[in-house]
Amino acid sequence: MEKRIELEKRGRNPDQITELNLDNCRSTTIVGLTDEFVGLEALSLINVGLTSLKGFPKLPNLRRLELSDNRISGGLNALSSSTKLTSLNLSGNKIKDLDTLEPLKEFKMLRSLDLFNCDVTTREDYREKVFQFLPSLKYLDGYDCDDREAEDDELNGNDEDEESGEEAPDNDEDEGEEEDEGEEDVGLDAIYKDNLDEESEGEDYEGAGDDSDEDLEEEEDDGEEVEEEESPARGKKRKMED
Repeated sequence: MEKRIELEKRGRNPDQITELNLDNCRSTTIVGLTDEFVGLEALSLINVGLTSLKGFPKLPNLRRLELSDNRISGGLNALSSSTKLTSLNLSGNKIKDLDTLEPLKEFKMLRSLDLFNCDVTTREDYREKVFQFLPSLKYLDGYDCDDREAEDDELNGNDEDEESGEEAPDNDEDEGEEEDEGEEDVGLDAIYKDNLDEESEGEDYEGAGDDSDEDLEEEEDDGEEVEEEESPARGKKRKMED
């Protein structure tokens, strides 16, 4: 187990590690796992061959603990320092009676407990009794007290609110969006109005241009009349010269 821990550390300091997987490393007791792993939140010790939890370190931030397929028959009080524990898997161990589970009453945040394939599950009142003395428990062996199956995330001890990861919409943001939309509408109206004003001014200018064209045409007509009047005089002058 000590060699496996060193491999899993990968050069990191113990207090930097939040998850540790020691599955299938062979040891009858906890060896090499110390109180230095203060940041550890998830620990897996599946099929290690543990016969007891003697030497289990103080892990104040531990939330999920996997101990399935070992040979543990008692001594759960060794976990007492892990007060934030929400998910505990003890399936496939040697737990035979409900008294062995008494230390779990100290875990006020425990939501999921798995004792599948333990002898204690053969008692007729097993589920009823466990739910009674562990009031915080929501799932036992993968099912709630109404025999409804849990989701995988719930078995890991995740809260429903944490699963969704969604936050309630902020009313202030919605109001801000509405105000922005209102400002956009006003801005569009103003632009549209300005365009109309520009078009109307353009029309007035074109109209003024038409009047000036008419004046020019009249002046040209007057010029033509003058030339026509002068032409006979020029003809007379030419005759006299001849």
